Amino acid sequence: MPDPILSVENLTVTFKTRFGRIPVIDDVSFGIAPGEILGIVGESGCGKTMTSLAIMRLMPEQGSVTGGTIRLSGEDLVLASEARMRGIRGSEISMIFQEPMTSLNPVFSVGEQIAEVLCAHQGLSKREAKQQAVRLLEAVKIPLPDRRVNDYPHQFSGGMRQRVMIAIALACKPKVLIADEPTTALDVTVQAHIFELLQELREQTGTSIILITHDIASVAEMAERVMVMYAGRKVEEGPVREVLTNPQHPYTQGLIACVPHLTETISPERHDLLEIPGMVPPMQHFGRNACLFAPRCKFVEEHCRNERPVDGERAHGHLAACWVENLNAERALP
Repeated sequence: MPDPILSVENLTVTFKTRFGRIPVIDDVSFGIAPGEILGIVGESGCGKTMTSLAIMRLMPEQGSVTGGTIRLSGEDLVLASEARMRGIRGSEISMIFQEPMTSLNPVFSVGEQIAEVLCAHQGLSKREAKQQAVRLLEAVKIPLPDRRVNDYPHQFSGGMRQRVMIAIALACKPKVLIADEPTTALDVTVQAHIFELLQELREQTGTSIILITHDIASVAEMAERVMVMYAGRKVEEGPVREVLTNPQHPYTQGLIACVPHLTETISPERHDLLEIPGMVPPMQHFGRNACLFAPRCKFVEEHCRNERPVDGERAHGHLAACWVENLNAERALP
């Protein structure tokens, strides 16, 4: 992989809770190259969104980075001042949040909200910023952009609001765009249009994209590489095709097996959907010196319960944190 534009090394984020300080992100490392799309997948509560908020330095008050580095073009964002981060957010690294319905300010037109970013980071006049806002709305394929730039969020559909959010995020041509569940609450057709738009904009601007999702099928369609997270930890990472065809962690195998059109070994006679047995461990179990997937794993061995597995390279660029090697994907779930 070329030198990463964004490099996260041994990131640990702890939260102050009634159980003490809990590592909700536990020693996670990854990087993303210029122009690359990296997918981050996992169940709700696995730490996907918290990882992105740590990168943006937008964590809740009770959370803090207690270990590791986050380097954007060599600059450690963990050590950056808040004033410096305000300059970085929106200009060098941007984020599309989960809910387009609530992320836009209802009392300002969409043009004003795009222009605000341009005035703050590029020093444009209000007139110049509005002209650029029209061009951005056109770039994200909103019809009649010169008219709709004056409309308010409630006058747009959910899919169109998400396009406005993408326009805001890309206004200053950031080096990295974090898309956190960018198609939440959108129908399947609109989802496909949003993914197609992100691909086109990546090709035009060279922006790197981190796609955060629980849907491994979306990652299969969009990304070049994928990182799988479970209970605050990275459990597998590698090229998308390699990970999907040769998953080396039981949790990844389970995720793939639960998506019928990604599972080639399902017999036509079986009509029920597979599921991963058990539940995600409670937060107070995070950080234990053990494999946190062990209670749900069919391959569990005794030392899985007593020692945390480390990343091992199973193929070129393909890492998995599992004590068991050469897993049989067909046996991952009952």
